[in-house]
Amino acid sequence: MAIAKTHDLHKRRFSRNVGVGLVLAAFIVIVFGMTVVKVTNGNFNEALQRASQVQNGD
Repeated sequence: MAIAKTHDLHKRRFSRNVGVGLVLAAFIVIVFGMTVVKVTNGNFNEALQRASQVQNGD
């Protein structure tokens, strides 16, 4: 089987797939970051203290 050169169509398709992958990864990072910020700014420590008080019976 002979080794064939990569056609121009395949190069363009690969670069488009890389671009879509990077956009998807950026979207996931943004959503994760927003989730972390929302959890940490939403009185998360107070919620943990109340949960421990309930478990201890205080």
